[in-house]
Amino acid sequence: MRIAFGSDHAGYELKEELKAFLSRSQIDYKDFGTYNHESCDYPDYAEKVCAAVLSKEFDRGVLICGSGIGMSIAANKIKGIYAALCDNTYTAEMSRKHNNANILVLPGRLIGKTLGVEILKIWLSSEYEDGRHEKRLEKIRKIEEKNFK
Repeated sequence: MRIAFGSDHAGYELKEELKAFLSRSQIDYKDFGTYNHESCDYPDYAEKVCAAVLSKEFDRGVLICGSGIGMSIAANKIKGIYAALCDNTYTAEMSRKHNNANILVLPGRLIGKTLGVEILKIWLSSEYEDGRHEKRLEKIRKIEEKNFK
């Protein structure tokens, strides 16, 4: 499995902790930035990570900002991206099993590093259950195809 990572300055520290966990676990990843604490714009990193996942070079992506809200909004504007903002292990598990989320969004200022690692572990180990959930995802894809103005 290959994971694409991105964060803004508010998510930088948690991202570094999660990358260390992936290294220890021998899970391949790429960091698309930011690479320090200097103020930056989260949509730039959301776009890079989502493009990498959509290209199929990476299996899933992880985005982190202060609250997780900005990254979630930016990522979910991109067709084919299903980003789930998770601040606990249950929502992380359900985002994969029921929603087939391909992007995990974490709130860097609202959860600690230990919880962040636990959420990531659960999210990476959970698989989509298909079945009854597929008709719901198909409805989401139909909404995605509409051009609302």
